[in-house]
Amino acid sequence: MTHEELNALLAPVIADLGLELVGIEFSPSQGGSVLRVFIDEPERGITIDDCERASREISALLDVNDPVAGHYTLEVSSPGLERPLFTPEHFARFIGAEVKLTLNLPLAGRRRFQGPIRAVEGDRITLEQDGAPVDVVHANVAKAHLVPDYAALGLAPAASGRPGSGGGRKTRH
Repeated sequence: MTHEELNALLAPVIADLGLELVGIEFSPSQGGSVLRVFIDEPERGITIDDCERASREISALLDVNDPVAGHYTLEVSSPGLERPLFTPEHFARFIGAEVKLTLNLPLAGRRRFQGPIRAVEGDRITLEQDGAPVDVVHANVAKAHLVPDYAALGLAPAASGRPGSGGGRKTRH
């Protein structure tokens, strides 16, 4: 099953819970893959109860449809402070925010960029890198996430892991 088909399968059940499917990450591994599902409720944020409810519903749906072969762990999480950005709409929602992204193919000799999002037009994302605009086609983005301003939030950076993430975790066979 493709990434898009998995999104299409999970989005309605998550919407039925009054939540938003932010995105899905699948990390294959010989020892056991991880299917990570990010959910949100923009007005109030996500609670552990939301993650648990979503995890139960997603697990039941995956049991019936069996879209992922082999052993994997299902993780349901809030996007956290280092919110992943999966679509051009996500980038547009956070114009002005600092983003860190990795490209599939190098642009101007580099694959990693970090800077504020300046504009989004269709599938083209413009961010600022070292004072200059950089235009990136969304299809070339391998991974992107917000860079939180911990000082502005009155927080110290976490020693490890993603701040704000957590929730349901279930191992599946």
